Formats: sequence, C-alpha cells, structure tokens
Amino acid sequence: MRESFCGAKAALFYQDSLLVYLRDDKPGLPFAACWDFPGGGREGQESPFACLQRETQEEFGILLQPAQIIWQRSYPSWQQPGALSFFMAGRLDAAQAAAIRLGDEGQCWRWMPPAEYLALGAAVPYLQQRLQHYLQHMAG
Repeated sequence: MRESFCGAKAALFYQDSLLVYLRDDKPGLPFAACWDFPGGGREGQESPFACLQRETQEEFGILLQPAQIIWQRSYPSWQQPGALSFFMAGRLDAAQAAAIRLGDEGQCWRWMPPAEYLALGAAVPYLQQRLQHYLQHMAG
C-alpha cells in the first residue's frame, strides 16, 4: 500500500478549532482560493506520516509527532486515479499553536470551527467529506 499512495492531508485541531489556510489564487491551481488543510504530495518513498510531517513543517513551521495523530484513513486519490491518499486527524499543543507561521504557499491561515468548515462554500470539497467521516467516527 505504501507504494500506491500519493499524498496526505490532516485536520489538525487546537482546542475546538481546525488549522486551515486559504490557497493561492493562481490560474490552473486546483481548488484555487479555497480553504485547505495542512498536507500535500508525497516525495520519494515517504510514509504517509512522514509526508504530512514534512508538509506541515514547510507550510506552517511546526513539527508534528506521531503520537499527535489520533485517526487516519486512506481514500482513493481525487488527483491520481488508482492511487490512495491519506487523511488524518490530530491535535496540536499550545506551543505549536503559538509557533505557526505561514510558509511560501497560501494567502493566510486561521483557526476555524469544524462546523464552519463543513458549511463553507469556499472549502476543498473532498476534505469536507473526509472531515465529516472523521467527525461521524468520533461521534459513533
């Protein structure tokens, strides 16, 4: 399975809110100007967690630890037919929340309640579905 995955994204919570960022608004960019979660494409032979860890460090300047991931699931990739992508949920600590800085991608970042993200017209649709799956799992 490790060979057939192409990326990882995560719903990262601090207290009751999600870390989200507004994607750049560039022609040809998938989901341009939509609110997105940390994560991205796999490099080399990274594991799903290593991919997420690298992307989160690049995007927000914070280093995730494996124990911070509380749930994960694989899904068919929306971008690469026949491949899988991973969706994870995790918790940030106060020091990480205080240290967040936006990297080279995106227009801005913010904290957003999960219900607001699920109702947002300008959110990445497949991430709304995956967040809903996670929330249903936690409620069940």
